[in-house]
Amino acid sequence: MNEPQRAKVTMLDVAKHAKVSRTTVSFVLSGNTDAGISEETRLRVQQAVSVLGYRPNASARALASKESKLYGLITEIVTGPYAMDIVRGAQEQAAQDGRMLLIASTDGTDKSERKAIDMMLEHQVAGLMYATAWHRGVSLPDTISEVPAVLVHCFDQNGKIPSITPDEKSGGHVAAMRLIDAGHRRIGMINLDPTIPAAIGRREGYILALTQSGIAPDERLIINAGGEADQGYRAAAALLDDIDPPTAIFCATDRMAMGAYDAIKERGLVIGEDVSVIGFDNQELISNYLRPSLTTVALPFREMAALGIRSLAQIAPGENSLAYGTPVNCSLVERSSVGAPHRPH
Repeated sequence: MNEPQRAKVTMLDVAKHAKVSRTTVSFVLSGNTDAGISEETRLRVQQAVSVLGYRPNASARALASKESKLYGLITEIVTGPYAMDIVRGAQEQAAQDGRMLLIASTDGTDKSERKAIDMMLEHQVAGLMYATAWHRGVSLPDTISEVPAVLVHCFDQNGKIPSITPDEKSGGHVAAMRLIDAGHRRIGMINLDPTIPAAIGRREGYILALTQSGIAPDERLIINAGGEADQGYRAAAALLDDIDPPTAIFCATDRMAMGAYDAIKERGLVIGEDVSVIGFDNQELISNYLRPSLTTVALPFREMAALGIRSLAQIAPGENSLAYGTPVNCSLVERSSVGAPHRPH
């Protein structure tokens, strides 16, 4: 059951609480020092603002028209590899909806998130989208539900805010199937921390592709590692030095695939001939410039951001009218690192 929406506190409410006129409240909030208002009265107004939780309206147009032309994006991905896709997807969709996009960064701490949300609400945004760098559960201040809100690449641990996330399982499935279709039957997987959503989904997709193709999953071929290149290198080295090494490796990040490339080349093997490799994420600064270029699965940040903005018009404040955890498919980006196996398996 949806919680009742909290009524907005008005300037008149503040005036009644402080036992002053609305004009006095306006003068105090605007910082007018020429109105002859005593310090005691100013303090009383400020206390009323604090007690009632009043937010000044930073948009005169929104106040006059009763409709804001702003959407807000709060994200920790301002300078990360996916920042451009998130911002571009959100901006393009907002423009189609006749809105402008207000962007605020956060470092993921409660304090910075609360500050960013408060700033957005003060600007009377018509809706809020919150996006994270990695797929995880989040718990945000209740104030985010004062306007329509949606999460992208994360989900609400309290189950109140609708979310849009990558279909990790479909991504793992498409990666493994690409290797199976190339003729591989002994396929290693270098995965992330097995407790996080991305690792769980990608492994499930990999296992499903194997079983659908009549290949018995071999736990010895699955190594859990971190997401970085050196961890991918060590995991790939362990797989390749096995008595029965894989002919293909599915890496759960492009960074790990970069490390796997080094392990393969150190052993005098040729990528795409002796050992095929698929990554995940489509970090173009990595996947496009590795040699050979890396076939990978793309995280759909641009599509998720656009869908998030489109969804805001369908969500009432404080309501979860979207399907919880709406998935977006992860597509294969074909390059040059996959070929047919050159040895029997």
